[in-house]
Amino acid sequence: MGLHYVAFGEGTPVLALHGWSPDHRLMTGCLEPVFAELSGYRRLYPDLPGMGQSPAGDIDSSDGIMTAVRAFIDEHIGTEPFLLIGQSYGGYLARGLVAERPEQILGLALLSPVGTLKHADRRLPEHVVLRTEPGVLESLREGEDFTDLAVVQSAVALAAYRRDVAPGLEVADEAALERIQRNWALSTRPESGPPYVGPTLILCGRQDAVTGYADQYDLLPHYPRATYAVLDVAGHNLQLEQPELLHAFVKEWLRRAPTTDY
Repeated sequence: MGLHYVAFGEGTPVLALHGWSPDHRLMTGCLEPVFAELSGYRRLYPDLPGMGQSPAGDIDSSDGIMTAVRAFIDEHIGTEPFLLIGQSYGGYLARGLVAERPEQILGLALLSPVGTLKHADRRLPEHVVLRTEPGVLESLREGEDFTDLAVVQSAVALAAYRRDVAPGLEVADEAALERIQRNWALSTRPESGPPYVGPTLILCGRQDAVTGYADQYDLLPHYPRATYAVLDVAGHNLQLEQPELLHAFVKEWLRRAPTTDY
């Protein structure tokens, strides 16, 4: 049972893993504007099982999701070195992949990543709204949950949310996700091996009330070449609220990371 995916470009493979519940559009929406200005990268954006157009089948754990991701890598990347980007829960999976394949992964970028898996154990700020544009709240549709996480309530952020995040939420297999979440921890703990010495980016939102920013600081000893940045006026959807800074940090990470020759 393969994962649905979209791919763009040619060159060094870049695997991008989205977070819990949305689909690949979360990643294409924020990353393709970066790669549009670059060449030499083959970007792969899968839907994780139970999300987007990838069925969950009988998967009932993060281990099962990881098995599907491994199979995707083996089919579409093989043994070729690649760059890895993970957002939120996708960042948790990415950390697990680095523990398994440190020699194959050329560089690691984590966007609003899960640092501590159990929500009750996370060190989180309170949700706040720091910027609001007139008319945005009045324009919300019935049942639209944009304000649940938004730190910036602007027309631009709302449009990006509707384009990149909401479509995935609408098609997620909620029953499968609830089943998988009962066994959310990976059997092989991320950071269980030796430090990962590849170029790394850890990008967090200062007002992120979902995964926070403090727990991720504790990961730094394991990633000696990590840039760790906490963006003000940014929540869990920092890619919607600080897109210019996201683009700058990702481009800088790409400059640090090696590429394969073609």
